[in-house]
Formats: sequence, structure tokens, C-alpha cells
Amino acid sequence: MFFATLGVVASSIERLSIEIRHLQRTEVLEAEEFFSAGQKGSSAMPHKRNPVLTENLTGLARMVRAYALPAMENVALWHERDISHSSVERMIGPDATVTLDFALSRLTGVVDKLLIYPEKHAQEPRPARRPAQFAACAAGADQAGVSREDSYRLVQRNGHEGLARRGRLPRLSQGRPGRLVKALAAELEAMFDEGYHFKHVDTIFGRVFGQA
Repeated sequence: MFFATLGVVASSIERLSIEIRHLQRTEVLEAEEFFSAGQKGSSAMPHKRNPVLTENLTGLARMVRAYALPAMENVALWHERDISHSSVERMIGPDATVTLDFALSRLTGVVDKLLIYPEKHAQEPRPARRPAQFAACAAGADQAGVSREDSYRLVQRNGHEGLARRGRLPRLSQGRPGRLVKALAAELEAMFDEGYHFKHVDTIFGRVFGQA
């Protein structure tokens, strides 16, 4: 269980690292690792600022998870106690714990110095953010008395149509919005209020960092 737990912690580190790596992509660039003066980025493209620390953390997480397998192999021992496991534990014990400790320390530094660009998100065209709220529309239609099957069909049809108009999906012939969608227009507009999705952000961060 100990090494399996280390693997789960490492997976959480990798999950956050991959998110940062995605946010640092040129076409996204909502956040990026701190880049000091004189630091080198891509060896082939000098103008790029690669997320080298989170890329490294992704690799370290794979190593920590890999140590869980020999730990599992150590469970079944002859006569309940032979020493086939001891040589394994002498290697994976220090390697897994030291690697995870280093990864946690590095991640702390990355988050502490992370560069955030909220204006980049604010400048993104509003329609590009709306697909994330389609699920709320379906849930809202459910609460308004529409069956789950009908609400799913309505949101899917109109969501696909909207994305097709912006060239993000091929256009499909799915009919026109019905009277039900028009009747729920006010409720649906309220569901697209981004403040609803972020209203508990401060509370969540307070709990995570022990400030609640």
C-alpha cells in the first residue's frame, strides 16, 4: 500500500504538470513556467520557452509509479518469510521516496513562480468558451421538467449547430431549434454566466491551502 500510495501522489503531480504544459502551448498560453533571463528554451527553435520542469515531473511520476510493481511482487514470499524481497526494498525504498520528495519540491517551485495570463483567457472569443457549459444546459433543462433524453438531444443538436457555424464541427442536418428551447431562453442564458462556475473558487483554494 505504501508504494501504491506514492504512485497515486505521483500521478496527481503528473496530472497538474500536464495541465500546465497544455496551458503553456503557443496557441493557448494562459499560463507558463517561470523563465529566467538567459535561460534556454527549445534547442531547435530559440524563440520557444519550453515547460522543461513540468516535462521533467511527468517523467519522474512514471518512475515512482513503476516502483509499485516490484513492491507488489514482494507480497508473496515462500513460507511467509524469505529474503527475496529485501534486495528489492533496498532499491525501491530510497529511490521512490527521494524521487517523490524531489518531485513535490519541484512542483512547489513551479506553482509558486507560475506566470498566469488572465487577460489571455478574457480575450478569447466568448463562443469558444461556451462548449464547456453545454452540460449545464442539459442539467438545467432536466430541472425544468424536460426528460433527460429530450434535453440531451436538444443540447446536442443546437450545440453542434453552433459549433458548425464557427467551423469547429462539420455541419449536420438536425432540424431547427424547437419552441421548448425558446421557452427556456432566459434560464439557458443564466446558465452561461461564467460567475456561476467560479463562485466557489476562493473557498476551494482556501481549503487546499489551509486558509478556510
